[in-house]
Amino acid sequence: MGGLEDEEPASKRMKILPDRLKGLSNGSSVVEPSGGSSRDSMARPLQSEGDNGDVIGSKGVIKRVEFVRLIANALYSLGYTKTGAYLEEESGIPLHSPVVNVLMQQIHDGKWDESVETLQKIGLSDESVVKAASVLVLEQKFFELLEGDKVTEALQTLRSEITPYHVNERRIRELSSCLVSPSMRAQIDSSCQQSAKAKARSQLLEELQKLLPASLMIPEKRLEHLVERALLLQRDACAFHNALNKEMSLYRDHDCGKNQIPSRTLQVLQDHSDEVWFLQFSHNGKYLASSSSDRSAIIWEVDLNGRISLKHRLLDHEQPISLVSWSPDDSQLLTCGVEEAVRRWDVATGACLHVYEKAGLGLVSCGWFPDGKHILAGVTDKSICMWDLDGNELEGWKGQRTLKISDLEITNDGKKIISICRDTAILLLDRELNVDKLIEEDQIITSFQLSRDNKFLLVNLLNQEIHLWNLEGEAEIVTAYTGHKRTRFVIRSCFGGLDQAFIASGSEDSLVYIWQRGTGEVVGALEGHSGSVNCVSWNPANPHMLASASDDHTIRIWGLRGLDLDVVNSKSNEQHSSSNGNGNGVHCSNRGTS
Repeated sequence: MGGLEDEEPASKRMKILPDRLKGLSNGSSVVEPSGGSSRDSMARPLQSEGDNGDVIGSKGVIKRVEFVRLIANALYSLGYTKTGAYLEEESGIPLHSPVVNVLMQQIHDGKWDESVETLQKIGLSDESVVKAASVLVLEQKFFELLEGDKVTEALQTLRSEITPYHVNERRIRELSSCLVSPSMRAQIDSSCQQSAKAKARSQLLEELQKLLPASLMIPEKRLEHLVERALLLQRDACAFHNALNKEMSLYRDHDCGKNQIPSRTLQVLQDHSDEVWFLQFSHNGKYLASSSSDRSAIIWEVDLNGRISLKHRLLDHEQPISLVSWSPDDSQLLTCGVEEAVRRWDVATGACLHVYEKAGLGLVSCGWFPDGKHILAGVTDKSICMWDLDGNELEGWKGQRTLKISDLEITNDGKKIISICRDTAILLLDRELNVDKLIEEDQIITSFQLSRDNKFLLVNLLNQEIHLWNLEGEAEIVTAYTGHKRTRFVIRSCFGGLDQAFIASGSEDSLVYIWQRGTGEVVGALEGHSGSVNCVSWNPANPHMLASASDDHTIRIWGLRGLDLDVVNSKSNEQHSSSNGNGNGVHCSNRGTS
């Protein structure tokens, strides 16, 4: 409410003198009638908005009276009390009518009976609104009497003033329960816990604002809400929106343009000696992990300037490494060899902490439970297995649960496990209900990724299409993405950008493709690699950083074209300190750990 929540007390804007209310919101004086009917004088409406044709703006849709009142409301909300009062005086347009000002002051002063009388004179045709507003005022009176230990008076208010309004019986019982001794009130009903504190009178005014017509009491911060809504509509209409909200301005219409999409190579990482199959940024965006057919994985570190450098090279897998997976807190990393073992590494030191194996079988995928205390792996016998961190096998799901080449995801609540169970079907296994749900495609599925909010699944298909599935309710395809090339290899795509508003994918034509998630429109095809692009990963903490992994043995880091940076071709000399004392950044697992 204008002025009631300013740092200055409301009395500095509305002073009460005996038998007279002076200094109302527009600086005028109003004498409270001492006799006769005041309904006509007090309920006289404000100048009718727009009935004199007084509009502003090029489209003729903004009524001048409404606009001025909103500005005054905003000034009071911002604490500019004198300026707000001056605007009312100079424009001749009051923020509120005299009767509303009287009501506000009565509530501020705790004059509950007078407030109820004023509500009857406020000129509302809808009696149900008057009734509901009166009950709000009387409940406040009831609560404050209770807080002052005036239990008898509170009981009288409930019986003779609130109950006659025929409030629903449940609410009457709730209020009645608050009449018990103070030591028991907090135990009976949560509403009593709030009432025992006697809701601030300003909060009552806010509730009345929501209840009464906006033309009588303008909702608090209404102009702020309108401006914010306009900005958000511009943002949502921006096809290439990938800018942080703090970068939006009121001084101009918002339009990102393609320059907010990472499309320029900023670094080329050349430390793998063979095809790079997989890569993934950590959840906090401070690290990048990659895996290669050279049987190594690398942990890269992202510095504050966005430069990436080699932190640890992880060795000792006997087969090419197909996947990596970050722990929920990014302190550990899983690596999975092709039909081999899963290894758990410490990110800080690069040391191998454990090796997970199944006798006579190989592992094909891996993932973390949200608690960070359990891991999952797909097994070559098409089952899924769960271990604790020490390698104790805790649970397993046998049958057609996964394929030899498969991704594996666990929802954030740990309740559902997602994997490719058949060539054309994805399994959603509900651990609690022990129920299987299938997402079926017409084409062979090659890979998938789950969105950060777990509501969508991105599915790559053999026929050079990517489908976006909505998992809420009955799963359905909502968007399809085409244009990239896939004929022989597993190509992976990802969500990315601000609020994951874009889709990126590798491609066998050496390009990185980017689509607008909602429309499926291609917004970029990035050139630079000289071999098939197998995997992409968008930094979750930086919407302007994208990484791609290729058969050309390199990783490219993509950023904004406007950055004044030279492309860096990086090949580490591997002179990094490490916990094993080798001082070369190369780490081998302890074969005895299993």
